[in-house]
Amino acid sequence: MTGEAITLYEAIGGENTVRALVHRFYELMDTLPEASHVRAIHPPSLTGSEEKLYEYLTGYLGGPPLYVEKRGHPMLRRRHFVASIGPVERDEWLLCFRRAMEETIANEKLRAIIWEPVERLAYHMQNRE
Repeated sequence: MTGEAITLYEAIGGENTVRALVHRFYELMDTLPEASHVRAIHPPSLTGSEEKLYEYLTGYLGGPPLYVEKRGHPMLRRRHFVASIGPVERDEWLLCFRRAMEETIANEKLRAIIWEPVERLAYHMQNRE
């Protein structure tokens, strides 16, 4: 008996869940007073950011490589270097992401699997003290 491995993308619910996660993430960023610093380094409209994060996370979680197909290699740190990202912005971003995951991904173990590399990535994106 051979079991086929499924991706995180499939395990959490695919496109619908990733869209819900990303939408809720930016909704929280846009409305939580405790996310005001991270919100301030984003454009007035979050629509473009939401689409890019959806495309990136889809591929990152094992779904179709939408981001790479449309925009090339992510080069995330370089693409974000125009924004001043310190510990406050990083932690506010993580707060929104964690809360959005808790609200959109039912399985706690899957959230934990996703959280660790996302947290590492957030620390990697920090470009000032």
